[in-house]
Amino acid sequence: MRIKWTTKLHCASLFKRYFTTSSDMAEEGGKSFARRDRLLEIEAKARNWWEEKQVFRAESCEKPPGPGEKFFGNFPFPYMNGFLHLGHAFSLSKLEFAAAYHRLRGANVLLPFAFHCTGMPIKASADKLTREIQQFGEPPVFPEKLEKGNEEVEVEAEDVNAGAPPAKHKGKKSKAASKAGGEVYQWEIMRSFGLSDSDISKFQDPYKWLTYFPPLAVEDLKAFGLGCDWRRSFITTDMNPFFDAFVRWQVRKLKSMGKIVKDLRYTIYSPMDGQPCADHDRSSGEGVQPQEYTVIKMELMAPFPSKLGVLEGRKVFLAAATLRPETMYGQTNAWVLPDGKYGAFEINETDVFILTQRAARNLAYQKYSRVPEKPTCLVELTGYDLIGLPLKSPLALNEIIYALPMLTVLTDKGTGIVTSVPTDSPDDYMALHDLKSKPAFRAKYGVKDEWVLPFENIPIIDIPGFGSNAAEKVCADLKIKSQNEKEKLAEAKRLTYLKGFNEGTLILGEFKGRKVQEVKPLIRSKLIEAGEAISYSEPEKRVLSRSGDECVVALTDQWYITYGETEWKKLAEECLSGMNLYSDETRHGFEHTLSWLNQWACSRSFGLGTRIPWDEEFLVESLSDSTIYMAYYTIAHFLHNGDMYGSSKSAIKPEQMTDEVWDFVFCDGPCPKSSEISSSILSKMKQEFEYWYPFDLRVSGKDLIQNHLTFCIYNHTAIMSKKHWPRGFRCNGHIMLNAQKMSKSTGNFRTIRQAIEEFSADATRFSLADAGDGVDDANFAFDTANAAILRLTKEISWTEEVLGADSSLRPGPPTTYADRVFANEINIAVNRTEQNYSGYMFREALKTGFYDLQAARDEYRFSCGDGGMNRDLLWRFMDVQTRLITPICPHYGEYVWRELLKKDGFVVNAGWPLADAPDLTLQSANKYLQDSIILMRKLLQKQVLGSKKGNKKGTPVTALTEDHNLTGLIYVNEHFDGWKAECLKILQINFNRDSRTFSSDKMIQEALQKSSIGQSKDFRQIQKLCMPFMKFKKDEAIAIGAQALDLKLPFGEIEVLQENLDLIKRQLGLQEVEILSATNPDALSKAGSLVKLLEQNPPAPGSPTAIFLT
Repeated sequence: MRIKWTTKLHCASLFKRYFTTSSDMAEEGGKSFARRDRLLEIEAKARNWWEEKQVFRAESCEKPPGPGEKFFGNFPFPYMNGFLHLGHAFSLSKLEFAAAYHRLRGANVLLPFAFHCTGMPIKASADKLTREIQQFGEPPVFPEKLEKGNEEVEVEAEDVNAGAPPAKHKGKKSKAASKAGGEVYQWEIMRSFGLSDSDISKFQDPYKWLTYFPPLAVEDLKAFGLGCDWRRSFITTDMNPFFDAFVRWQVRKLKSMGKIVKDLRYTIYSPMDGQPCADHDRSSGEGVQPQEYTVIKMELMAPFPSKLGVLEGRKVFLAAATLRPETMYGQTNAWVLPDGKYGAFEINETDVFILTQRAARNLAYQKYSRVPEKPTCLVELTGYDLIGLPLKSPLALNEIIYALPMLTVLTDKGTGIVTSVPTDSPDDYMALHDLKSKPAFRAKYGVKDEWVLPFENIPIIDIPGFGSNAAEKVCADLKIKSQNEKEKLAEAKRLTYLKGFNEGTLILGEFKGRKVQEVKPLIRSKLIEAGEAISYSEPEKRVLSRSGDECVVALTDQWYITYGETEWKKLAEECLSGMNLYSDETRHGFEHTLSWLNQWACSRSFGLGTRIPWDEEFLVESLSDSTIYMAYYTIAHFLHNGDMYGSSKSAIKPEQMTDEVWDFVFCDGPCPKSSEISSSILSKMKQEFEYWYPFDLRVSGKDLIQNHLTFCIYNHTAIMSKKHWPRGFRCNGHIMLNAQKMSKSTGNFRTIRQAIEEFSADATRFSLADAGDGVDDANFAFDTANAAILRLTKEISWTEEVLGADSSLRPGPPTTYADRVFANEINIAVNRTEQNYSGYMFREALKTGFYDLQAARDEYRFSCGDGGMNRDLLWRFMDVQTRLITPICPHYGEYVWRELLKKDGFVVNAGWPLADAPDLTLQSANKYLQDSIILMRKLLQKQVLGSKKGNKKGTPVTALTEDHNLTGLIYVNEHFDGWKAECLKILQINFNRDSRTFSSDKMIQEALQKSSIGQSKDFRQIQKLCMPFMKFKKDEAIAIGAQALDLKLPFGEIEVLQENLDLIKRQLGLQEVEILSATNPDALSKAGSLVKLLEQNPPAPGSPTAIFLT
């Protein structure tokens, strides 16, 4: 087929054929997958080309790289208990696009990938399969499954990180199982992965998971087009002897530096697993830390009530948890929840605590139970049993206080027993007020008057602005009438608590006259030393381990990494200060984490991983073996020889990787003379590390700031020299699918494999780039992926037809105005897209390098008219667009490059396109031209039809003009004059070009009054016109700079319009067009009687006025 570019009709039909609207896409999509299948075929072909020439293999050079000559980027290795999904792909795409951009520019790029298997999730799942077989048979027949049939309901199948089956979107279980406590059976989850019952049984061995899922992940990532050096891939755990040796060296080194110690401290702990439960060991509650309380021992006075008679002879305490021990001087009573469930728990041979079972369970793991780790309840109680108990409480000025009912006491926080200090706490004040003022309320709960009425508020703290009775004042200020007004009470606490701690002064007791924040720890220590209180911790929020166990806080004696240690923290802060984090929010996240992060439990007794070398009863936990493994990538290909398990025959043996060898390679240690590894291999290994390190970029979800990424900083500063500290982290939010949370339970979920099969790899990548670049959650839209299929395949077809019609294109160098504009738009696209890629703003890169460039091409076709498009420009366009889209759609780019454009080599490393500096004046002139045509179209429709609504579309308005032989007179005024010129001169004088700020409005107003405008007798009328004009110009100057205040545009308006007469005629359907100066009286006379339109709508710089004559 030959394309005749010189016919307007054919050009229009060609444009319609290849550049369609979204509605066209919907009509064309239907049930046909031919376009997607073509992309899949192209992708397979491109991957074969890359594989054949090993395009992504990365090799170091002897010469150290200069700035920009190498790029080493990496990604937190994913956990291998399932398939990789779009959540992984979204974060990974940021690294892949960045690496592809640097490769395209000519940098030597290393992008490796590995697989994390350390920790308890895999072992917990394997053990769960074993228990299900023991309980339900093999294959298991789950409860009521036979009776209920196979009717199914959707459930959440493990956490989202586990992935999903290749051909299904949902994890499911029987309705019977769903009703039976909501348990999700592991066997059913494995079936949802597409595994047969005979295969599932093999997964009772946790190491089966390690041989099954990582190779599938490699297949999926290759299909995704990941530009990875797969020789360097590996798995973790002792199944890989090389990585096992690496981790052993790392922890030995930290211990030798005093950064791993054995200590007794509080940690989140799973009783079922019998070990600490770190973030990655949890199914919920990631990031939750221990919350420390002071438990006040409020002693029960004899005689005991009958229900507590069995406790006679023991010391019985209501154990009240508080965060404010300094307020105990003001106690008037204790609070209990009437319907709450409590118990009397044996703490030791003499002491009994009354509190909730949940709190007793936590205390049992903190060495406060007669039987360690097993709370013993001597008497079961309710809150009603505790109301009226007489108590003697530490520091209380009242000798005896009583337990009273409070309806808002929480039993899932603290101990369920609460001290009452009504001068300090708005909640306490209102609850006591209700009891005092409502006899019926007292009667309902059997509260005697003498337990309540004699007790008055005791001022204890003076708070600036609130005085010494802060709770009473703030409740009065907020007009709080009852303890049930929860929102108002929350606001009252917000107003008083922090101010009281920071600015309050104690006004009684031993520390009278001292600041609250100063004496709080002193009072707490004094109470604990006197045996009147104990330290107690519990999780800040509910935490579930991956075994399904609700975690506690335990006081454990185990191995810790000393994060937070003063000198080490300073090094971490120094490292962070020199890093590129690409977002203020990300930097604030790291700074916050460094402010609180403290000792981290690094040992586990359950799961998979590397044994702690000096204490092999324990394993290194999963967040502690993954802090500096980026260095391992640099030499992994020497160790693994392409086998991720480290089990093939390599020139190096695992036992040869001694601490001396690791020190030599990574830490500038001396060359190990006794090593069995040849000196040449050792030198090559060291060269690899020195060449690639430090890594330039690590991309991750923002949720890893609070642990893994901060640990990475700490460990690098401890083990590596300063020159090898990390250079950059880029963090992103989570990904949503079609603006909904990604979830297996709703079916709104895709694995990487599913997405590729549904959309193709490049359309998936296109939609990931379009999803967003910030730290907020992004959105993967299926519509965008489908539109990408259409755009890419239509662009291929357009390219094929253009190349087939090459001889019909206009030969010679670009000469026309349209040529110059299009060439300039290509230069702008090259420059702006480079800025966007280098700043890792991939959505913007997609806009400037694809959408905007295509829009410029479409406008160019419109503008060329009968002269046709220039051959050289179209070839440059195809070359540039192919390169610019390649980091995002590499398979498409490679196909166009090699198969259609017949270029040599590979587009993925073809070099960034050369471009002249953008001519922003020409761009402004073209925008002026296009805006003027739209404005003239509106005026034409208004004049011919009398309509106030203009036709904004870009097609010629032939329907308006075909019956009229119209001539257009376009009047231009290239200079501001009169009062507008005076206003602009005043603004110029009062504008700071560097800061883009203006003097005060008052100064500008004074200058206006002193000007010739201000001296005129009709100043008041003119002023009404001046003010909005000056405001508009001020806003414009702040946005684009001082040129907005010039008296004329930076180009000749008449010249631009004159050069494009043919375009204006075609766009407006006019027979003739004249460009005239509005300042020329002879030109004005041509308007005849329509000159009144010029008076009504006078032209101004940037805004011509058109008159149409028949």
